[in-house]
This record gives sequence, C-alpha cells and structure tokens, in this order.
Amino acid sequence: MSDRKLAIVTGGGQGIGRAIALDFAEAGIDVVIADINLEAAEAAAAEAAAAGSVSLAFELNVANADNVEALVSKVMEKYGRIDYLINNAGITRDSLMMRMGDDAWQSVIDINLTGTYLCAKAVIRVMMKQRDGRIVNISSVVGAMGNAGQTNYAASKAGVIGFTKSLAREVAARGITVNAVAPGFIQTAMTDALPDKAR
Repeated sequence: MSDRKLAIVTGGGQGIGRAIALDFAEAGIDVVIADINLEAAEAAAAEAAAAGSVSLAFELNVANADNVEALVSKVMEKYGRIDYLINNAGITRDSLMMRMGDDAWQSVIDINLTGTYLCAKAVIRVMMKQRDGRIVNISSVVGAMGNAGQTNYAASKAGVIGFTKSLAREVAARGITVNAVAPGFIQTAMTDALPDKAR
C-alpha cells in the first residue's frame, strides 16, 4: 500500500468534478478520474499528472454496479487504498412533470441517486477495513428548495441528502465521515444547457 492518499472523483472529467480532481492533485493526493466520457477523463488525468499526481482515467457508468465494482477492483490493485470518494457524477433531464417521460425520470434517479449509492457501497468495505475514509456526495440546493421543471433532479438530490445523513450514522464509529455539499448555480457545461430564463 502506498503512503500517498488516493481519491476517486466520479464525473471528474468536466465541470465541478474536474476542478475537485485537480485540487486533489495539487494537494499531493493521487486521483482516479472516473467519467462516462473517457476522453474527458483522460484529459483531466493528464492535467492532474502534470500537477504531480499519480492519476488514472477510468470510463465509468455510475449506474452500472458491475462497472463500479470493476473500478474499485482496479483502484485497489493499483493503489491498495481508497481515502476519498467524491460522488459528483450527475445529469439533468429537465421538464415539467406533466410532460416528463418515464425515461427522463429514471435516468436522473439512476445516475444521481443510485450511482451515489453504488459507488459508496463499493468503497465502504475498503474504508471499513482501513478504519478511515472520507465520502463527499454532491447534492444541490434544489434538493432542499425544489425547482419547477426539475422534479426528477430535485428528488434525486434530496435523496442524496437523506442517504448521506443515514450512511454517516452507520459508519462514523469506524472513523469514516460522510458529508454532502449542496452547491447553488455554478457555471458548467451542465448549467450552460439551461435556457436563459432558468439561469
């Protein structure tokens, strides 16, 4: 096992996730950048490497349990530890509920909420053995306040908050902390897609 700490950042190829991954690298922490877009993950990993991090890009669909398990297996084989998990991967499929297709509901729940659960579940066994670890789940102010046209997104992010509070209670005695961060509006590729009125 390396003495250097290791972070996994999902959705780390762009936006908030990329910024978090690069902050880890600049702090001297090795970083695994996992993203559905492998090209973006590789570009971010190259930046992290330039900052001195031993970095790895991984193509990850957080809603696929086998894919998540494969990531954790590869990380443990290469690094032998997982100190930080940042559950940042997320999508929007905005629509008024009366017009929302079932697929728009399900895809947002699958990525934003189930993906958070699957990634946390996969790393928690490692962290329990280490008796140390930090999990940070990226939620949203929309999860607390709601927002018209985002019932799916708000439900997923509210779920992340409840999930975080509950998991924190389960693992605190093992030296593991679980927290959620709920950003407001931050200009990223995801928010660039919003219409002007929504912004």
